[in-house]
Amino acid sequence: MNEKPEIKNIAAEKDKKTFRLDLDKEKLEKALRLFKLKIKTEDVAYLNACVHCGLCADSCHYFLTDKNRNSIPGYKLGLLRDLFNRENIFLGKIFPRWIGARDLNEDLIENWIDSLFGRCSLCGRCSLNCPMGINIAYLIRLGRGVLSGLGLVPESLQRVVDIALEKGNNMGIDEEEWKETVKWLEEELRKEVNDPAASLPLDRKGAKILYVLNPREPMFFPLSLLAAGKIFYAAKESWTLSTKNFDVTNYGFYTGDDESAAHIAKRLVSEMEKLKIEILVLSECGHGFNSNRWEAPEWLRMRYDFEVKSILEVIASYLRQGRIKLDPAKNQKIYTLHDPCNLVRFGGVIEEQRYILKNSVLNFKEMNPNREKNFCCGGGGGQLSLTPFAERRIKAGKIKAEQIRKTGAQVVVAPCHNCIDQIMELNKHYDLRIEVLTVAEVVASALKLNRNRV
Repeated sequence: MNEKPEIKNIAAEKDKKTFRLDLDKEKLEKALRLFKLKIKTEDVAYLNACVHCGLCADSCHYFLTDKNRNSIPGYKLGLLRDLFNRENIFLGKIFPRWIGARDLNEDLIENWIDSLFGRCSLCGRCSLNCPMGINIAYLIRLGRGVLSGLGLVPESLQRVVDIALEKGNNMGIDEEEWKETVKWLEEELRKEVNDPAASLPLDRKGAKILYVLNPREPMFFPLSLLAAGKIFYAAKESWTLSTKNFDVTNYGFYTGDDESAAHIAKRLVSEMEKLKIEILVLSECGHGFNSNRWEAPEWLRMRYDFEVKSILEVIASYLRQGRIKLDPAKNQKIYTLHDPCNLVRFGGVIEEQRYILKNSVLNFKEMNPNREKNFCCGGGGGQLSLTPFAERRIKAGKIKAEQIRKTGAQVVVAPCHNCIDQIMELNKHYDLRIEVLTVAEVVASALKLNRNRV
């Protein structure tokens, strides 16, 4: 391949500042107002439904690796419940110790930050295993939203949101750098498919598909974007990229800041309207899928007049319709599949990637457990950007590392770039000796192309 154009990595600058609280009476009162504003009737029911059975502890990769009570999902839920009971329950106001109610003070806020940000990836596995059906991940995000309103999101995570708001994407890639990268990859695509007419189109009005991606792809994993382009080429798809709004990620989802999340999501909606596109196709990004497919219409209070699909759903449809042909003999290593939490447990995209891989490789082995019961890799919830808690993240990832090792796989397929980053770190830390790829990369390597097409 030709040398890749250099892109300045604004988001990768190290967070050298320590986290400090500066909470006066006014800020604490603001926190209470935010908490009361955000909490709804159904949330109150959730807060008081916990029966302390412990099943959430057995489902949490943090608790299973550190055995710290602060890592138990029920404990994190209790941090919110204790404040609610202190402010809203009669006994909590008169005899707070009787029911474990707690005042809002710096100690409680510090505990919120440590537990809600530092001990949770919002993976939702605890909610799946809760016999009372409590949506613990939702409530933890609610608590994060209160901290966000106080300006108490850990700086390394908040910076990613700020960069996205300021620059249009979370890596701070400017327009010219992006266009140069697309042009470079287009040249590589033409070589691979032996067709000078092959393209990675930009701003094509009236195309059927707008494809949006994680900015880490052009920055660090350009082959995943090249793979998607190759698949669209083979399927003879009408598609385009956007010059200005190409970022599928939304870290406002992780900080609990609905206002910022809505602002970021609106950009893609506006781009769909401007280019008159039918389908918004999201690259392999777990929270990007959840944010744009399920959460964004709620944040924006609108019903979309276009479809939103994962690239996995699109590739699976190409296979079923015969629009692409694959030769699994081209992929002869042992492959396993990691299930991203937001894509699978929250998103409902479960079987498409399995159907694709079974048609793309000769040797596919499932992890155990798998599908919606699979363990989080540890990279979600903004954890990759939460540098103060990096050591915990790697330790919590031991569960995933052991799952991978037991499969005997040589290649882990992870349809999410946050998951890929985390698994690559786990690979190094736990000496797994694996390769990590996206689904699109596996498919692209198995494609049977018509070499006479010009």
